[in-house]
Amino acid sequence: MVSKTEETQLNRLENQVDNGGGGAWEYLCLVRKLKVRRSEKVLKYGLSILNDPKKRSALGPEEWTLYEQLAIAAMDCQCLDVAKDCIKVLHKKFPESKRVGRLDCMLLEAKGSWAEAEKAYSSLLEDNPLDQVIHKRRVAMAKAQGNISVAIEWLNKYLEIFMADHDAWRELADIYLSLQMYKQAAFCYEELLLSHPTVPLYHLTYADVSVY
Repeated sequence: MVSKTEETQLNRLENQVDNGGGGAWEYLCLVRKLKVRRSEKVLKYGLSILNDPKKRSALGPEEWTLYEQLAIAAMDCQCLDVAKDCIKVLHKKFPESKRVGRLDCMLLEAKGSWAEAEKAYSSLLEDNPLDQVIHKRRVAMAKAQGNISVAIEWLNKYLEIFMADHDAWRELADIYLSLQMYKQAAFCYEELLLSHPTVPLYHLTYADVSVY
């Protein structure tokens, strides 16, 4: 979760870049660090750097990080040609990379090729069953299709492996609450309370759902 101070810092830097004060790369780094999605800005600032040979070469190895960040932002914005070009560059640099392979799957998602994306994700999971990103992408894909029962199934399977992921427990609890499955939601909050007993929100929500 992004703190108020971090959000203020990000907004200040964004305004600075928008007003021509520089700092585009610093902004992109902060977006990655805070794990927030400001895809339109990332797309705009990222392209401004990559399209400038001098700025791009100054990045050194971080150039490839930017290509990945830009590919994801482009998919969010449905600029699929840009995403495809970024992924192509990354494949050329890292031909055997599973990480780049995940981007291929995400591009299939962005195109709405759900069956192909699922097949590709399953193939990657065969090589690395502990890839958290792929597990979460499958959940997101099921939710995007409105297939909530499958999303629940994937989340439960994910949590069998990664029981300490409190974000996933909260996500599962929210789904159960949206379906008025209070007993199941209460179980999720019990798990959250075991690992985070000092978070007041978890106690309050657990008390609310436990009465049903």
